[in-house]
Amino acid sequence: MRRNAPLAFCLLGLALCGLAACTAPDTEPPPAPAGLTAQAGSATTVHVMWNAAAERDGVTGYQVFEGGRLVRELPADKTMVDITGLSPQTGYAFTVKAADAAGNLSPAAPGARATTPAAKAEDQQAPTAPAAATARATGPRSALVSWSAATDDTGVTAYDVYQGGVRIHTAGPGESGTALGGLQPDTVYTFTVRARDGADNSSPDSPPVDVTTPPASGDGPNTAPAGFTAAASPGAVTLGWTAPDTGRKTSEYELHVNGRPTTVIQFGAGAVPSGRAEHRITVTEPAGTVWAVKLRARLPDGTWGAFSAERRITLVA
Repeated sequence: MRRNAPLAFCLLGLALCGLAACTAPDTEPPPAPAGLTAQAGSATTVHVMWNAAAERDGVTGYQVFEGGRLVRELPADKTMVDITGLSPQTGYAFTVKAADAAGNLSPAAPGARATTPAAKAEDQQAPTAPAAATARATGPRSALVSWSAATDDTGVTAYDVYQGGVRIHTAGPGESGTALGGLQPDTVYTFTVRARDGADNSSPDSPPVDVTTPPASGDGPNTAPAGFTAAASPGAVTLGWTAPDTGRKTSEYELHVNGRPTTVIQFGAGAVPSGRAEHRITVTEPAGTVWAVKLRARLPDGTWGAFSAERRITLVA
């Protein structure tokens, strides 16, 4: 009887805890983040960014270190951060670790160094805007954005690339272009570029530039309305676009304003545009209200296609 006791105890343990509960704990850390860069944006800030982890890695967050000291913690969907409160004319070394749901930390990413420029205490003059910008897709998930140099009385220290009003990349003062990754296939993006100086003054936006990423292999033709425009007039907004080639005329478009769907534009059977389309919207919001507008087409299979480029307009009285 004593000889069988260990077996009976084991079977009882399995019955109590269940197979799932007895599974060994997760102790395997995710891989170290790749593509870490650090770029001084002003005399007191450094922009740190890295590549997003693959979904299979199970990353739930990131820890950013400066000189071995933890300075920021971020969720998994954030892969860039401005480290502020730094000292002018000082070198800094940054690294990043990835964390998973079990609390495992990855090895540190290969370090990136940046040196902040000298402070300009009385500098309140912003740089000029980059006079031109261009962009082209380099694949379904990547693009190359280029710009012309800006000028500043104390010198440009960085160029910031924006998409939809959100900064997505920071490049050095001597750069005139940058490669962007992590984009979505069959999508229209609108990029602008701003120059920044050592006092953190930012220029106005460069002229916006659109780029359309191609569909991924097997995704079919591009479904985004092309050449989207938006113009404000007293009490109204006029939209224009070229219908996507979906195999038949498109009679429905969903309009989004400031990130939210607001209305479905429908064309009657005898007025469905096959090329350039135009639609006028009456508005009641006060003058000075800013709208960010974009739209997408109803596809023949009943689903919505890819969004057009987004346009920002200011309503007028």
